Amino acid sequence: MTQITATEVSKLRKTTGAGMMDCKKALQEANGDLDKAVEIIRKKGQAVANKRADREASEGVVLAKASGDATFGAMIVLNCETDFVAKNEGFVKLANDILDLALTQKPADLNALKQLSIDGKQVEDRVTEEVGIIGEKLELTYYAKLEAAQVIPYIHPGNKLATLAGLNQKADYQVGKDIAMQIAAMNPVAIDESDVPGEVKEKEKEIGREQALAEGKPENIVNRIAEGKLKKFFKDNTLLNQDFTRDAKKSVRQYLQETDKDLTVTGFLRYSLSN
Repeated sequence: MTQITATEVSKLRKTTGAGMMDCKKALQEANGDLDKAVEIIRKKGQAVANKRADREASEGVVLAKASGDATFGAMIVLNCETDFVAKNEGFVKLANDILDLALTQKPADLNALKQLSIDGKQVEDRVTEEVGIIGEKLELTYYAKLEAAQVIPYIHPGNKLATLAGLNQKADYQVGKDIAMQIAAMNPVAIDESDVPGEVKEKEKEIGREQALAEGKPENIVNRIAEGKLKKFFKDNTLLNQDFTRDAKKSVRQYLQETDKDLTVTGFLRYSLSN
């Protein structure tokens, strides 16, 4: 059997991130050939990935970040099987590396992101390789981007929920962060009333009508009640009309206009692993 030195093991570990014993075994199998050992470890990752393909990967991290000029933001979700792995330093680093790649390359969609190169390998292959190192099913399941005059990210402690808020003009960073945190806490369905899809509005009015009839309200006022229910829906579920979480006496729109009368939100993203 080829004698494997600690230096060779260390070099392979640095290249692949695999455990010491896995590196030693791969080098022995490859008769000391570093390139072959790397390929062995990659194949092991594929084998583990195939074996665990039917497992549920419902844990993981949700990360969001903005570019240096704050005009572009990206969000990714890297899933794993257990919360223990979700807190693993190597796992979180891989997720951050993928996010940084998305920020610089601005891929069109998730599939395009998976095809980009990271550490000399496609992102998809790099995730598979990490499966062999960590021993759990890992999956890159979500990527989205947001462009605006100013984009502000927020990651809730624990990395299970993240948001991106887009403003129509540059503002104090804390203002943007307040909006990003509002989105995290209140989970709006749209920015304003006009952004709510027509079918959603009709569904909410129908629910209001059915509730009014079930309560025995006269038919001649049922539609008026339904309209009132719809207005309540807008207040609770559209960002600019929601009560501002830091001061419920004002709406989010009022908070923004107090900062600058022309300041508003142009877009947002929100993802939670618990949804």
